[in-house]
Amino acid sequence: MITTPFSPFARLAVCCLLLATARLAGDVVETKNGAREVGKITSIHDGVITVETEYAGEIKVKQAMVASISTDHAVGVRLTDGTYVIGWVASPAPSTLRITAATKTVECKLANVSAFWAAGQEDPDVVAKRRKWSFEAGGDVNGRTGTQRQLSTSYHYRAKLTSPNDTFQYYTSYTRQEVNNQVSADLFKVGADYSENFTPTRSWYVRDEGGFDRVNFITLYDIAASGLGYDFIKEKQETLTGRVGLAYRYVQYVRTKGQPLSSTAADFGFEYVRKVRSAQFTDKVAFVPAFQDLGNYVVNHEFAFEMPMNKSLWKVATGVANNFYSRPVGGADKLETLYFTRLILTWGAQPPSN
Repeated sequence: MITTPFSPFARLAVCCLLLATARLAGDVVETKNGAREVGKITSIHDGVITVETEYAGEIKVKQAMVASISTDHAVGVRLTDGTYVIGWVASPAPSTLRITAATKTVECKLANVSAFWAAGQEDPDVVAKRRKWSFEAGGDVNGRTGTQRQLSTSYHYRAKLTSPNDTFQYYTSYTRQEVNNQVSADLFKVGADYSENFTPTRSWYVRDEGGFDRVNFITLYDIAASGLGYDFIKEKQETLTGRVGLAYRYVQYVRTKGQPLSSTAADFGFEYVRKVRSAQFTDKVAFVPAFQDLGNYVVNHEFAFEMPMNKSLWKVATGVANNFYSRPVGGADKLETLYFTRLILTWGAQPPSN
């Protein structure tokens, strides 16, 4: 038997082939239309497969569009029936998975995979259910000189603790506006709101808001309410929630302008949120009539449009806020309208999707 040693060129070719094979090694996701993504599968969660690639960064693929998956390392897999396996994944047939563990092999349909994550990491469903804080703070200063002199300042702050089943938020804001050295707005509010879903579309809530509105001669007001909520629309990009409950309303006026109001009341509210790509529209309205005098009510309405700035922590919000008092005192107007444009800084974890 005669053996022929490899030539230098043959050795170089083998080395290049081995190097190329090593670079191509990784997890592979193949879709039903023939696309092939190579990288590291970081998770399967909520029907979406996330692949981290060197050439395109993070890629998300709908689970229903995938024909096969293979991994070059052990991963954790949980099936819809609750079965949990750690092992290597391959697809012996289209839309089928084989999970090879140390002591057993499990085969299943790809559609039956509920969650998928790298071994040693946390189950993404557990992470998604964990409460997360998010924060935002913003403000603006607007001025005008000439035939009229105008100066307006405002600030806004909100902290939100969110999970898929409940939400707590604390907020505060202050607005002051002067026109020709006359105060046309001097409004402060601070509040807290908590809601928890006891079914996918039904919830209960408690809230409390207080503050002052000196232009309307209100030195102190407070509205404490509790009741039930219902989600008429509950999608990832669109929600519409209605509330109805009982409240206690207290209003203290400047002594020479009006008598205090202290009465139980009804509490009605609607909130509509629509996301369009990275932008968001929010429309909120609250209606609180006092049982002591049903003609004595307050309506608060706010519409806002928010747009992020180049994927940074900053965003711009513009909108209008309306406060309507059916029984104003001291000759104040019933309707107070404030227009705003503010720069907002956001930080913390993003709230989980519904």
